[in-house]
Amino acid sequence: MADNNSSLTDSPTATATSTAALPIAPGDWALDPLHSAVNFTIRHLGIAKVRGRFSEVDAALYVGETPADVRVTATISLASIDTGNADRDAHTRSADLLDVERRPTMVFRSTGVSGSDEDWSLVGELTIGDVTRPVTLDVEFGGVVDVPMDGSRHAGFEATGEIRRSDFGLDFGGGMLGDVVKIQLDMEFVEPREPQGQAG
Repeated sequence: MADNNSSLTDSPTATATSTAALPIAPGDWALDPLHSAVNFTIRHLGIAKVRGRFSEVDAALYVGETPADVRVTATISLASIDTGNADRDAHTRSADLLDVERRPTMVFRSTGVSGSDEDWSLVGELTIGDVTRPVTLDVEFGGVVDVPMDGSRHAGFEATGEIRRSDFGLDFGGGMLGDVVKIQLDMEFVEPREPQGQAG
């Protein structure tokens, strides 16, 4: 899991943030992996779309008192790619394409957040292998609900954006695969509980 203890202001790429009130409580929110997904779409031959997902993701959300204190990190296993075709997935993992032996993960680290109400913008850095590039995600806040079964409180987010494969040295399949990869993340996080043994 990527380190999420560094402050946004420590990064040279940190961006200005909104002063809007945050819609969720401060603390370390844990990912609910059963209700989260990392999906992508890429063009094939310029005429059709191939859709897929990465099934193994570890993410964390730290919420401070202001948007300037928010930190988001995510580590995704590239070997967990699933496009619905086992042969295609095996080839994609190989040295011909993703080369997951050399590039086992892609890691996102936020550097800034801005917005209000339901619409937010998350700026960060995406690292694939030894290449790091800036990425901006449009984030829709889905709200917060209490789960009656265990009393936990969950928050939902949908994040969308796109990257260019060539920016990360993944320019294989020219003419067959598009350069632009569209990303959709549906993420659900669980609110931190009150520390045990402390009175209110």
